[in-house]
Amino acid sequence: MFRLNRTLLAFGLLSIALISSCKYDKEDPIVPFDDGCYPPEVAEILVKKCATAGCHNTISKDAASGLDLSSWEAMFAGNGNGATTIPFRSDQSTLFYFINTDSTLGITQIPTMPYNANPLTQAEVLTIRNWIDNGAPNCNGFVKFSDNPNRRKVYVANQGCDLIGVHDPETKVVMRYINVGNSAAIESPHMVRISPDGQFWYVAFINGNVLQKYRTSDDTFVGEAVITQGAWNTFVVSPDGTKAWVVDFSQTGRIAYVNTQTMTLEKMYSDPGFFQSPHGSTISSDGNTLLVTGQQGNKIFKWDVTDPMFPEYEEITINNTGGNAADPHEAAYSPDGSKYFVTCQGRDEVRVFNTADDSFITAIPTGSFPLEMSIAPSYNLMFVSCEVGNAVTVIDMNNLTAVKTINVGYQPHGLAVDEVEGVVFVANRNTPTSGGPAPHHTSSCGGRNGYMTLINLNTLELDDDFKMELSVDPYSVMVKN
Repeated sequence: MFRLNRTLLAFGLLSIALISSCKYDKEDPIVPFDDGCYPPEVAEILVKKCATAGCHNTISKDAASGLDLSSWEAMFAGNGNGATTIPFRSDQSTLFYFINTDSTLGITQIPTMPYNANPLTQAEVLTIRNWIDNGAPNCNGFVKFSDNPNRRKVYVANQGCDLIGVHDPETKVVMRYINVGNSAAIESPHMVRISPDGQFWYVAFINGNVLQKYRTSDDTFVGEAVITQGAWNTFVVSPDGTKAWVVDFSQTGRIAYVNTQTMTLEKMYSDPGFFQSPHGSTISSDGNTLLVTGQQGNKIFKWDVTDPMFPEYEEITINNTGGNAADPHEAAYSPDGSKYFVTCQGRDEVRVFNTADDSFITAIPTGSFPLEMSIAPSYNLMFVSCEVGNAVTVIDMNNLTAVKTINVGYQPHGLAVDEVEGVVFVANRNTPTSGGPAPHHTSSCGGRNGYMTLINLNTLELDDDFKMELSVDPYSVMVKN
């Protein structure tokens, strides 16, 4: 009897313990699921299936392409190749590319994510695609980069895809991609420029018939001037922002004079037999003198546009030392307007002229095939892209000498100084014939992606830790302050 009672007692105590334990579990607070401030349906996919141990979480991201998907904010930091999620553009977002296994829904890339796990269902893929196309908002409905209409920006014209990339200067990631052009065919945006007041950006096309105008506040389309079909390479906007001159790079070249307030073609300048192969362009600070380079030969065309409806021009010979033709590509005035600089791709040099009388001052040797220029006024430096030499030459504008040549990657073309961030943005074309690195991913229009590199303004060194993939054939770069 005693043994039985002890057994019953032990059983009773165990029962009480179990009951107490169950009661304690029910009352114990449940740790809430951290949704990373994604919308609930998106968090169920990205947090639970992608931001997992060993994959795209904060701890493991360095072994997973550098992408952290544990939160909405972390996702927009991108990875080593740049932005992975572009608001409103699943067709440009690698986050979508790598989870998609159905080519009818859009681009597919390998390896399929989640890595070494079951692919997402079509419903889950559509959830992510639709979310991105709606702006990829966070849990509060906020769309990234939509809070500051006066935001500083970097614009890159990708002429292989008819896209303008809009980058955040601070983080360097792409904030938006804007389709440009007015045709289903590739029109190739060759140059992007900001209006002097910073309110608008313009784009011209080497296979198009328009100059287009967009707002910088929200990158929406404003209007276009129809300027007839041509190879519209470069253009300038007058200092007061009311006029533009667009250059047609053809054997019998033309310049379209456009009223940028009404976006109408006012006059076409031409002179068959004399005005040949115009390319680069720049305008004086008073808006009265337009310089246009004649790329095949040794000439600059100097236009007096004081009365733009009745302009006059004269020819300036820029190669007075014999040897190869200069083949001038681009021109730029010095900040004080006393000199102008001309990149001469035929002679691997920048030639400098006196503005007052167009007299030759000096020739500055550069890397191979100098093309574009960008000036850092506070540093008294000019940066020149040398496409064939895969380099940027740095020129001291005080003593008119080259101080350094920096290897920056394959086929640098467009470049832009950003003194606020202390960098020079360089667009590397990286075309199929360049011998450059294979792209990380395919773009929506096919082709081979280029990339961006950075030069530190203070050290004049390439940032070896930065190389951001862009779209196809990035050509022109401009900073909006």
